[in-house]
Amino acid sequence: MINFVELGKKIYRLENPREAHRFAVFVARCCLHPKSMERVENFFAQDELLSAIAEKFPFVYEQVTRAFFYHRSTFDERIKLVEEHFEFMTRTLSREFLLRLYGDEKILLWSMPVDETLGELRLMLWMNEGQRKEGLASVILMLSRGSPVYQIMFWVARDAAGDFSMWIGAMQGPNVDDARELIKTLTKKCHAYRTKNLILYAAQAVARALGLKKIYAVTNAGYYANNHIRVDRKLKTSFSDFWLECGGAPTDDERFFSLPLSETRKTVEEIPSHKRAVYRKRFALLDEIDAAVADKIQAFRRGD
Repeated sequence: MINFVELGKKIYRLENPREAHRFAVFVARCCLHPKSMERVENFFAQDELLSAIAEKFPFVYEQVTRAFFYHRSTFDERIKLVEEHFEFMTRTLSREFLLRLYGDEKILLWSMPVDETLGELRLMLWMNEGQRKEGLASVILMLSRGSPVYQIMFWVARDAAGDFSMWIGAMQGPNVDDARELIKTLTKKCHAYRTKNLILYAAQAVARALGLKKIYAVTNAGYYANNHIRVDRKLKTSFSDFWLECGGAPTDDERFFSLPLSETRKTVEEIPSHKRAVYRKRFALLDEIDAAVADKIQAFRRGD
């Protein structure tokens, strides 16, 4: 059996009082759920690659013990979610890719120059400890000379029909002083295509490249922080409104919307004549992203 005290020391920075408290709670929860934690331990011990992933990213043990991923997730649901995610990922993607991703390395999928001040806009896959509340991987837009612009956190798991699907746990925008001007600049560079639409488009491209069948996304009601959020605190962005705007639809579970795997594009006849040149450039950019993501994911596919 894993020594949960030693494991907790890898997860939490004990010099920080809040982290020290979380460490104590983590150890207590592990002791209260020995069978569940044994299941997690056995899952990651079943082969060398899974063991290596858990060694690089020990937070998988914490994630099952805390109210992460979505509102009212249960201990058993979180274990199943983690198992299915890594079952799919280790079956689909190479050892090199997974050890890089869960070793806190940003993996470049596509890039585009912006200007001399901002540098490049880069699309990456990443997983670091700061994202672990909302998912097990992240599609992120970053500037080479700055902080993250937009990111979508997700995991892969089966839906009610048994299909492996992408589940979006959150979308986050820029947290910088000049966020409005930054988004304005990037929107212009992307031919009037909004940056938050671009990150969703990129996530859809990743889902397609992975061969996933469907996409689901948390609603305002499904956001994980509702487990402990103040009643008077509101999300900065309404997830539900954005998913509806992007072609999403409610599911039987109020915590999730279903999203299309691909964005529906306007036909030439639907575009005003004075905007057609801009749309052509936008569609060419999106086609470039599709091709780059597909090629990169294909290069990282597991060779049997």
